[in-house]
Order: sequence, then C-alpha cells, then structure tokens
Amino acid sequence: MTTTADELREEVRRRYAESARAVTESSNGCGCGSGACCADEQAAAETTFGELLYDPEQRGELPDAAVLASLGCGNPTAVAELHEGETVLDLGSGGGIDVILSAKRVGPAGTTYGLDMTDEMLALARQNAAEAGVTNVHFLKGLIEQIPLPADSVDVVISNCVINLSVDKPGVLTEIARVLKPGGRVGVSDIVAEDHLTAKQRGERGSYVGCIAGALSRSEYVAGLEAAGFEDVSVEFTHEVADGMHGAIVKAVKTREPEAKGLAVIQPAARAGCC
Repeated sequence: MTTTADELREEVRRRYAESARAVTESSNGCGCGSGACCADEQAAAETTFGELLYDPEQRGELPDAAVLASLGCGNPTAVAELHEGETVLDLGSGGGIDVILSAKRVGPAGTTYGLDMTDEMLALARQNAAEAGVTNVHFLKGLIEQIPLPADSVDVVISNCVINLSVDKPGVLTEIARVLKPGGRVGVSDIVAEDHLTAKQRGERGSYVGCIAGALSRSEYVAGLEAAGFEDVSVEFTHEVADGMHGAIVKAVKTREPEAKGLAVIQPAARAGCC
C-alpha cells in the first residue's frame, strides 16, 4: 500500500511528539535514528544521532531537557559561522538545542527563530529557552515547506537532520532561498545518500521517520540548492549511519534568484517501515 505525503508527515509529527513527551516523562524517546521500535537500530543511533555530536562545553550551556531532546545527526551551530547581531532560523527546531546555542552566538543584538510543526516540541523548546535564560528567541509553529517569515529576513538558515524528513524537499529549498537575504547562507546537518543508491535501496536501509528512506543523494542535494538560487554549494560526509548513507554538512550561499524553470520534483524514497 502506498503511503501518502500527508500520512508520512503525520507519522513524523507523531513520532516527534512522542519524543517530546518522553523527555518530559523521563522515558525512552524516538526519532531520527531510533527507528522508534527498532531495537537493532538503537545501538548504532547512540553514536550517530543525538547529543554526543555536541562537545561537552556546548552541552554544558544547555538545560538537561534540551540535551536529552536532541535527535539530530550533526551540529549545525559548529559549521554555520554565526556572528553577533545576525538573524538565524532553525528548521525543525525540536527541543530547542540549536536555537539556544545560536541565540548565545548572535548575542542580544541578534535574533533566533525556531520553526517546528509539533506542539509538544514547541512547548518543550520554550521551557528550555526560559531555563537557559535566552530572550532573543522566537518559536513558531509551521511547516518547513511554508516558512511563516517574510522574504529576505534571515541571515542564516540552519537545520539538524530535518530536511530529509520533508515530503516536499524542493519546496523546502525554495522557501529557504525566499527567506534568506541576498548573500545569506545555509549551514545544515542532514542525512545524505551516496549517489549510486537508488530510492529503493535507501528505503531498504531504514525507515522514513528514522531519517534514512527519505534522504537525498549528494548530487540531488547540490542540484536542488543550485536550482533554488544558491552557489558555493558543498555536501561533506562526516560519518556513516547506514551502508552508503552518511551524516553530512551542507553549505550554500544565496546569490541569485531561483531559475524560472524551477526545481525538479524529488520523489520521497520508498519506505522500509520497521513497525
């Protein structure tokens, strides 16, 4: 049976709501890499996803709940080169770990937005930001394919293992380009496939909600960003999370308008569900 885009989005929302509740209730969470109910994926996830991808000094700046809620595959604040006074947007901000770290980097003159579609994660993030004492943050409810911010309003877009979960990746990349100021930059962590893997092969390596089946390949990521109006695009693999699938640092700079021909549609890979 074919899974629709709306069904995939709802499954992602439900899993991350469970993760937020797990943190507040001190039980086992689920999200990227956890496979939710896939015990064989959990051991690998402990070293390829989550808080261990942040150094101890960074973790020391954060409330415990923010650290526990980390479900990402990298550390975008370490590669985004944030500066005092900048405006930063974190797509799929979850429990707020990257929003809080970014807010500290840009200082009182800067602003950091966190965008998430899950009420439970937004509530947890607001609680974590208050505990961390950062006041230059704003958490917004919405979809990363429909960012609720004006055009040309953001200096930097970051994201941590979330774009791979989108059911409309061309839409996400177009929206990133829209909200970024000319010369604005992207610095995200994501799961990226080697170019030789087909969509079916990606689906065989893990579930969609586990951040595997829906991942773009390296060449698809580069082509998508270039079509959306970005230059200086780079996709650097950092660590393997499955055979032919890697955590990656993706960087790009907005320097021109999207081409009139628009983005080619990238279909979600077939899902290899675990449950």
